[in-house]
Parts: sequence; C-alpha cells; structure tokens
Amino acid sequence: MDFIAHINVMPHEELLDPQGKAVLKNLKNIEVTTATNVRIGKHITLEFSADSEEAANEIVHHACKNLLVNVIVEQYEFSLEKA
Repeated sequence: MDFIAHINVMPHEELLDPQGKAVLKNLKNIEVTTATNVRIGKHITLEFSADSEEAANEIVHHACKNLLVNVIVEQYEFSLEKA
C-alpha cells in the first residue's frame, strides 16, 4: 500500500525558539500587534510504501527518530493517509 505521512516538527515547549521570538518582535513592523507568541517548526511530507498501516507507522517513527527530527530539542507528530 502507498501512504503519505504529514509530519510536524516543533521545538520542545520548554526550549527557547529564537526564530519565533524574532518573528514575534517584527510582526509589529507589519502592523500585527495582537500576536503574543510565535513558534517556528517544519512540516515534512513523506510518500512511501508499506505492507500495512502498522508497518507504515513504524517506518515514519524510524525515519523521524533517526533522520528527520533532533529528538533532543524537537518533538514530532504525524498523520498517515493512504495515497
């Protein structure tokens, strides 16, 4: 079966997000004055084949933990859909 994983990676909540802070500080320059926090992460779309949904979940976890995510400073979540 073919799958598409939509993976969202964000810094751990307890860590500072310097990119987010820089964006928050500069939003006022474009007249966005009501924002109170910005956190910046990344979105990854992974298309692949697997024998089952359980195997697909294992593949995504393996890819995230070993390549896509720095688990020391980032957390991730994902959703799967059949392609």
